[in-house]
Amino acid sequence: MIETIKTIWEGLDFSVLTGILLSVVPALLCIVFHELCHGFVAYKLGDNTAKNAGRLSLNPFKHLDIVGLIAMMFLHVGWAKPVPVNMNSFKNPKRGMAITALAGPLSNILLAAVVLLLYGFLYIPLLKLGDFGYVIIETLGRTAVFSCSLAVFNIFPIPPMDGSKVLFALLPDKAYYKLMEYERYGMLIVLLLVITGVIDPVLTYLVNALVGLLSPLMNLGFSFYI
Repeated sequence: MIETIKTIWEGLDFSVLTGILLSVVPALLCIVFHELCHGFVAYKLGDNTAKNAGRLSLNPFKHLDIVGLIAMMFLHVGWAKPVPVNMNSFKNPKRGMAITALAGPLSNILLAAVVLLLYGFLYIPLLKLGDFGYVIIETLGRTAVFSCSLAVFNIFPIPPMDGSKVLFALLPDKAYYKLMEYERYGMLIVLLLVITGVIDPVLTYLVNALVGLLSPLMNLGFSFYI
C-alpha cells in the first residue's frame, strides 16, 4: 500500500500545480488590491457603503468573482465583484465617483511599480535559492504584468469599467445619469470583446508600454549589484 502511494506521488506532475499557483496568487493579489483601494478611497470621501459591506478587507473571498479570476489567470484581463458605492454620499457625487473609480487603475500601477522594484532588488539573491527562488521570481514578474493588465483593462471607457466613470464625469448631469442606468449592460460588451479577442492587440500594446514605462524601477534594483 505504501509503495503504491509512493509510486502515485512520484508520478504526479507538480509543474501543473505550480503553474496554477503562479497564476492564481498574482491574479488574486492584483484584483484584491484594486477593489480594496476603490472601497478605501470611497470611504475617505465620505461613503461608508464598502466598509459596512466588509469590503475594506484583504480577504480575497470578500472580492472574488470566479469568472473574473479565471479570465485574469488565462487572458490576463479580469475583474472582481464591484465594490458597492453610494455616490450620493459624496459632497460632489460625479467627482467623488470619478476619483473612486480612478483609484483602482492607479493602485494597480503603484502595485506594479513596487513589485518591479522588488524584482530587481531580489532577483540575484533569489536565484541562489534554487527552485523556490525561481517560483518567487516568477510570481513577482507575473504580478507586475497582471497588475499592469488590470490597470489598462479597467481604464477603457466602457461601462462598467473604471474609465467610463472618469469619462462620464465630464458629461452634463442629465447625460451622466442616463448612461449610468445602462451600466449593467456594458458588461456584456466587455465579455464579448474579451471572448472574441478584438481588443487583444490594443491591450497588449498598452500593457507592454506601461511595463516599459515602469521598467527603470526594475533596473534600479539590478543596479544595486553592479
